Amino acid sequence: MTEPTPQPNIIAVASGKGGVGKTWFSSTLCHTLAQAGRRVLLFDGDLGLANVDVQLGLSAKRDLQHVVEGKITLARAVTKFEEGGFDIIAGRSGAGGLATIATQALGQICTELAALAKNYDDVIIDLGAGVDRVVRQLAALAATTLVITTDEPTSLTDAYAFIKLGHQANAKGEFKIVVNMAATVLEGQKTAEALGQACQKFLGFTPALAGIIRRDTKVRDAIRAQLPLLTRSPTSEALADVAAIVRNLGAKKAVA
Repeated sequence: MTEPTPQPNIIAVASGKGGVGKTWFSSTLCHTLAQAGRRVLLFDGDLGLANVDVQLGLSAKRDLQHVVEGKITLARAVTKFEEGGFDIIAGRSGAGGLATIATQALGQICTELAALAKNYDDVIIDLGAGVDRVVRQLAALAATTLVITTDEPTSLTDAYAFIKLGHQANAKGEFKIVVNMAATVLEGQKTAEALGQACQKFLGFTPALAGIIRRDTKVRDAIRAQLPLLTRSPTSEALADVAAIVRNLGAKKAVA
């Protein structure tokens, strides 16, 4: 099968392991971009363990399961998240058929997503944890992949593994590091440096640092309340850090 050409307006959000805040970051990134006047689509690519809609308290009438079953096109699966001002294509938690989707069906979804991306300024793909076939194929659509890590040794090891395999599968794409739940900015920088040094030593390149997100209890509170952080705690430190990442990514419209 022909590899898709990475789209400049598609960003994949990845992690080697779960529990590092990948889905929260994806939705907050979308909300921040939308607040800056961007047309944004969030694609829940964690097939089988989808939870974007759950975190946001959104009930989607149509989702990826309907697309896989051939009932609707991908474009018809788009749900407007009014509170955040962006669109979502939801997965379905516990849908084993999505996790084991056939290669041809996944290829069709990728083709439709690439076409749909033309209607948006930014498309964010919240990938599943790990480096399986589905994750690699969806990531190949993105010109930029943000790899989320924390300072936990297993998180760093798995993030490195993702970058290694992802780079082999999508050599045209760019990988950038986001350190989440950092105790301080300095500690976050040390975490990024450790991962960057491993990449340089064994892969021959150092991924750029997209940004550091400080540990913030308001993030946990927002997730528990099923509300976007920008809605519940618009002046939180973590939100300011996400806004800084958006600026680092070079969004055409400034984010305050």
